[in-house]
Amino acid sequence: MRIRPAAPGELPALQDVERAAGAPFRDLGMPEIADDDPPALGELERYRRAGRCWVAADEGDGRPLAYLIAEPVDGALHVEQVSVHPDAARRGVGRALLAHAADRAREEGLTALTLTTFAEVPWNAPYYLRLGFRVLDESGLTPGLKRIRAEESAHGLDHWPRVCMRRDLVG
Repeated sequence: MRIRPAAPGELPALQDVERAAGAPFRDLGMPEIADDDPPALGELERYRRAGRCWVAADEGDGRPLAYLIAEPVDGALHVEQVSVHPDAARRGVGRALLAHAADRAREEGLTALTLTTFAEVPWNAPYYLRLGFRVLDESGLTPGLKRIRAEESAHGLDHWPRVCMRRDLVG
């Protein structure tokens, strides 16, 4: 597996990864998440042009197995989405993408990674806790994170418990 910037022509493949990664939510009684549309091509292109859309590519054919998009929010790199195709799950792909994002964040002088996620989905908050993230309480939310949470709430994601998480970056 190799982590690299996404190429313009593979953005539709990232949408396919997102659809496949969402399917397991159906088994948790979250069909709305399973059926949610992936990020639009224009949105993915905006992250790609900003240099903040990375893929984990198969060593053999180079096809994307997973992707991560992020943007700076209040001095941290906010992970907007990280999705791993189920065929590549449990192989450290998500961990490698997050490590890559952390390295890029340090290069930009950002002090942390942040994200929002489902509190009770095993491959969401419990996974990120194992990777060194911590749950932020309301007092720990920056203005940008409050804005993101409000947008998620408006999108209906608060139907299930959600949390904001942060991993401080050292050196």
